[in-house]
Amino acid sequence: MARLQLKDVYKSFNQTDVITGIDLDIEHGEFVVFVGPSGCGKSTLLRMIAGLETISSGELWIGDELCNDVHPGDRGIAMVFQSYALYPHMSVYDNIGFNMKVTGVARDVRDAKIKNAARILQMEHLLDRKPSQLSGGQRQRVAIGRAIVREPRVFLFDEPLSNLDAALRVDTRMELAKLHQELGATMVYVTHDQVEAMTLADKIVVLNGGVVQQVGTPIELYQRPANRFVAGFIGSPKMNFIPVEVSGIGANSLKVKSSDVSEFEVPAATAGARVGDRLTLGIRPQELRLAADGPITGTVAVVERLGSETIVNGDLVDGSTILAVLDGDRPLDIGSSVQFAFDSDKAVLFNEQGIALLP
Repeated sequence: MARLQLKDVYKSFNQTDVITGIDLDIEHGEFVVFVGPSGCGKSTLLRMIAGLETISSGELWIGDELCNDVHPGDRGIAMVFQSYALYPHMSVYDNIGFNMKVTGVARDVRDAKIKNAARILQMEHLLDRKPSQLSGGQRQRVAIGRAIVREPRVFLFDEPLSNLDAALRVDTRMELAKLHQELGATMVYVTHDQVEAMTLADKIVVLNGGVVQQVGTPIELYQRPANRFVAGFIGSPKMNFIPVEVSGIGANSLKVKSSDVSEFEVPAATAGARVGDRLTLGIRPQELRLAADGPITGTVAVVERLGSETIVNGDLVDGSTILAVLDGDRPLDIGSSVQFAFDSDKAVLFNEQGIALLP
């Protein structure tokens, strides 16, 4: 287990920067998730930590060691890939212990480590099987077991659940969370799935275009996104964005309105704000509720009745759309007019540059 530090790290391919000036501290025992859309640089950043990609400039520290030029095998890391990469002719036992056997670890030490990893991953009964006799989730556990026996300072996971079906993804995600609790190890995990990020991470790093957009706990990113990109990426379904304009300025709040939104007040930073400024109102679908005097008026376009909740897709006059997730079963008619209310302190205003005006 070790602290991981990146100091002003860049990565360029020819003249193209794919990682741009990243500063990041990962503390001992943290589970940190890199999340972002395809091509944002998250896997490249993970490979730089692993030593599979060179660092163009900046510093990478693992513990007290500067690791820019340290061979991948000497960094004290273990990496679990999207592909299981198991030897098909070997048993689970031999797959987990193969690297130790090659490096000359004593048989009794090797046996103890393999059995301990199997116990942690609850697969003692699978040790004699071949990979072809395992499910996808079980194969991924073997790959994780192979990493555990190395007793690394840092675990790296590169989209390890991508090849699993939906049910197995949920089960394996829970197993990874339990694994982190049992080992107390430093883990860095890459995914494009924000649900995985929200449920697994102690800390999330949101990347876009090789730039860190925000770092924080899952709840911090959900409740106080730094910009419109983070607000739209974190949370499912994604946040609603409605164009509004400033109609009044208070000490720590702004009054806003639009053709679809009657005037109401939102807590916000007011420095430099002027009446008439065009802003974007962000409100999460789960925060909306039906109310006869609600400030947002729309027309029902689609209703998804799921029993425990009702998802309403609505159209606004200005051509934008709104999505509401309502508790329980709500039999709404297509084409009917609805009004939505919400708590103003749950809303976020964004300026024209997409920066959140957080109070």
